[in-house]
Amino acid sequence: MTTALTRRHLLTAALATGVAVPLGTGRGWAAPTQAAPGPARLTLPPPTGPHPVGTVSLHLVDTSRPDPIAGPGHHRELMASIWYPAARDARRHPVAPWMPAAPMRALLMSAGFDADAAAAPLTAGHEGVPALRAPGRLPVIVFSHGNDGHRSEATIVVQELASHGYVVVTVDHTYDAFSEFPDGRLTVPNDLSFTPWDHAHDIGFVLDCIEDLAAGHNPDVERRPLPAELGAALDLRRIGMFGWSKGATATALVMNEDRRVRAGLGFDGPMQSLPPVTDLNRPFMLVTAEFTRAAEPSVAQFWSRLHGWRLNVQADGALHGAYCDHQWLVPQLAAIVGMSDEDLASWVGTLDPARAVRIQQAYPLAFFDLHLRHRRQRLLEGPSPAFPEVRFIP
Repeated sequence: MTTALTRRHLLTAALATGVAVPLGTGRGWAAPTQAAPGPARLTLPPPTGPHPVGTVSLHLVDTSRPDPIAGPGHHRELMASIWYPAARDARRHPVAPWMPAAPMRALLMSAGFDADAAAAPLTAGHEGVPALRAPGRLPVIVFSHGNDGHRSEATIVVQELASHGYVVVTVDHTYDAFSEFPDGRLTVPNDLSFTPWDHAHDIGFVLDCIEDLAAGHNPDVERRPLPAELGAALDLRRIGMFGWSKGATATALVMNEDRRVRAGLGFDGPMQSLPPVTDLNRPFMLVTAEFTRAAEPSVAQFWSRLHGWRLNVQADGALHGAYCDHQWLVPQLAAIVGMSDEDLASWVGTLDPARAVRIQQAYPLAFFDLHLRHRRQRLLEGPSPAFPEVRFIP
């Protein structure tokens, strides 16, 4: 979407990338840890898979595209992270923060909070640890974030997939994201109109970089060391993609343009673009909340253009941020700012955050296991008693 953000939507974007500490209400939310001295450290729910998780960041430059702001001679720069199942010695490597300090402070301030309101959470990802030596190569999934977002906004889903044997690549869409480059340059969302097509073009370039990595090359501009075994782990024949909001629309656009992506999942995307998405005959799953087929004509039109495997599910009580980290984090912010129950409900609806986490962990994994690993998934065949709040939309 390219509409201007209201203050609430800006705060939603900020929270989707991590600006809150957990609320100790007994509803399954973890408690923050106290960083001494300083503010409480934010927390994330751990992934459930059998593998430890590794992560590494990449600084990428697309020399085929000019930078829209930096001027002549400058090209499109992106920050990306790769998340992957790690070798068993992962604990010897430090865990990665959810977000570097500078963009975290910018997020907080942009949403009207004190820049030092909370310490960034730590993820499950161990920095630079060697990748798992699996019998075969591992499927790859790329993620595209929402409007004015960040590549961290779906960390719960990302590290869950990595813990179950996927390599996941997340991307900051520069000037539509809060991001920081290795030399310390901070970039934040600006007034330029960045469309889902801009996200899609970024992803196409990132897919090229993944191919370079699999071929034994290092696409990082500074040639910073890569984790051992990472390139050899990538299976380029099994690539999927998912996105939230604008990133969901970008997922469909990438699939229109690039047959390297075999299956796509969209978290509550408006599916608005010019030109629009055309027909798709590869698997696509819609997980809707506010941008439903009944409420948004572009979503209904997109659904009608899906000619392969398709599925639309929706959780009762879900609002727009229900399927990303926002749903886990906003109740935590409420504990800091003294938000009323009524205000909190206007942010997160009535979907319990702990249940939202389970949905985020279960349904994307089932989708990609079905379509990239060809394993039957009863969870996707109809309503499940384990998830009574999730409805199948015919």
